[in-house]
Amino acid sequence: MPRIAFSSEDNVGLEGQMSGHFGRCPYFTLVDVEDGKIQNVTVVENPFYNNHQPGQVPAFIHSQKVDVMIAGGMGPMAINLFNSNGIEVVTGYMGTIQNVLDAYLKGEAKGASGCADHEDHDHHHGHGGGFVH
Repeated sequence: MPRIAFSSEDNVGLEGQMSGHFGRCPYFTLVDVEDGKIQNVTVVENPFYNNHQPGQVPAFIHSQKVDVMIAGGMGPMAINLFNSNGIEVVTGYMGTIQNVLDAYLKGEAKGASGCADHEDHDHHHGHGGGFVH
């Protein structure tokens, strides 16, 4: 049963909004899926919210037994850390977690590219509510 983690702006689960920045999001929504059906939804606080060092958040996500990490954006170092732990990374999607999850389960949301501007941590994404890819 794969476990999919989403960078989240809030703690309301599937109705919540995706966060544009993986490392600095306040919450992660964890969704367990079996045969394309949602089995369980858990929201956990990001223990390194607003105070993370490179590598800490990927290690935390790995400790949550996650198979897929979906975020609005992510730096290339984090992507490499996830890949080295066998965790699939999907970036570039915004909107509600439910919509992004549905797109992922249909095979429409996939692929990751590191945002060069994620390394300086002083930017803000202007993504709207739709998919950005």
